[in-house]
Amino acid sequence: MPATDRHPAPWWLPGAHLQTIWARLARSRRLIAFEREVLSTSDGDDLMLDHAAGPAGSPRVLLLHGLEGSAHSLHTQGLAQLVARAGWRGTVLNFRSCARDPQDIKRRLRNRRPRLYHSGETGDLDLVVRSLAAREPNVPLYAIGFSLGGNVLLKWLGEVGTASFIRAAATISVPYDLAAAARYLERPVGRLYAAHFLRRLKTKALDLIARFPEETAALDPARIRLATTFGEFDQCVTAPLYGFSSADDYYRDSSALGYLPRIRIPTLCITAEDDPFFPAAAVATSRAAASADVRFEVSTWGGHTGFVAGRWPWRPRYWAEDEAVAWLARHHDRDSPGRLADARL
Repeated sequence: MPATDRHPAPWWLPGAHLQTIWARLARSRRLIAFEREVLSTSDGDDLMLDHAAGPAGSPRVLLLHGLEGSAHSLHTQGLAQLVARAGWRGTVLNFRSCARDPQDIKRRLRNRRPRLYHSGETGDLDLVVRSLAAREPNVPLYAIGFSLGGNVLLKWLGEVGTASFIRAAATISVPYDLAAAARYLERPVGRLYAAHFLRRLKTKALDLIARFPEETAALDPARIRLATTFGEFDQCVTAPLYGFSSADDYYRDSSALGYLPRIRIPTLCITAEDDPFFPAAAVATSRAAASADVRFEVSTWGGHTGFVAGRWPWRPRYWAEDEAVAWLARHHDRDSPGRLADARL
């Protein structure tokens, strides 16, 4: 099925790369104030949840950020603001090692166990979903994930099937096939993006080795420092740290692609054919593999988590984020007619 453009591309922000980097130039990391909760894990670590206030008993939307993001990521903030405007409550799961100090958002907080996070780590998400559902069993729970967070969400939805506590979900710019994404980012322009993330990831891995030498004995600091691609990093860090036999084994097990056929709740996947992180051909493969409960909206433009529209640069509209929240609202209206009259977008 070909891509369909329901939103006109803005004349003032042409091309995938400008779409991708626009948020870093124009959006705020302080659109929403959060209240932090520390949730203990079974392995003795901490998960940092950031909650946005809202009317008691209103639906809650769990937000999952991208690679090296947090509750203060630009797109997380934008989504949290849209959720608040709808009269709902937002909760951000900060993946391990990604939470920032509420008083100094430039400072990342360390975790207490020798673990980071990866694209297929769904145990922490499962804990958070079950905890939220147990506290408020009668409150509708929804989820939105973008980029890496979207892959985690789709994988978990496929794992749990009909046992999900989440009523509907949406994702933006997911790298559905991690091997395809890693290869795509080995192109010259892709290496620029990869280098940005690898600087942070390598620093975290080397910090783990320094703090937990026994638990990280399988990691080679020299190889980590020399890694210049995601494939190399995943081969020398992700695979040995999490028990995969190789980077390819990690990609096979963790890619959302293998779990899309098993998703059993209404799920919207928004993606762009010009995403500089993921090839268009792999989007088509993922779309074909998805279950009947998954709807793909594929645009020819938008970059990676960009999707910036609007007639003028001083009044941009992030249409993928709008549509993600509107998708949840429509499904809430179907389940609970009349309860969200003032929250339609």
